[in-house]
Amino acid sequence: MERRWSKAEMWVPGGYLVLVLALEFWTYALGRTGDAGFAGIWPLLATAPVSLLLLGLFGPAMQAAAGPAPEVVPHYGDQPPTPLSAELSPENTPLPADWTPDTTTALGPEPWSVLGFHAAVLIGALVNAAAIWAFVRFLVRRRPASAGRAGA
Repeated sequence: MERRWSKAEMWVPGGYLVLVLALEFWTYALGRTGDAGFAGIWPLLATAPVSLLLLGLFGPAMQAAAGPAPEVVPHYGDQPPTPLSAELSPENTPLPADWTPDTTTALGPEPWSVLGFHAAVLIGALVNAAAIWAFVRFLVRRRPASAGRAGA
């Protein structure tokens, strides 16, 4: 007899993905209206648990575990810094605070400009959902075996 997947195996990771997608749409809608602020932190925090654990397995954390870091000597370049001039600038020279950018030729944000953020969050959410699914599957598969032993 083929064992079917339990409801928990499907609903827990599915609910997690729905939560992350809802946070993504919420962040996108707030970004379009200009009220986003720190709203982008919530999808990142939702994908952080497993992503931070996986981050420790790869990259700089893995290299740091390999051995002590070499001593780094700061390098400031070949030439000493040039001294500042003591001359005063003419009065008609605009100050940096007086300069304003020309926004008549500026392009608006492209619709695909936020794809990197959303793609990174969605990839993290898929990795987390797979890990949640594997954990719930392990728990569900283990439960009937322990229940059968207790009744015997």
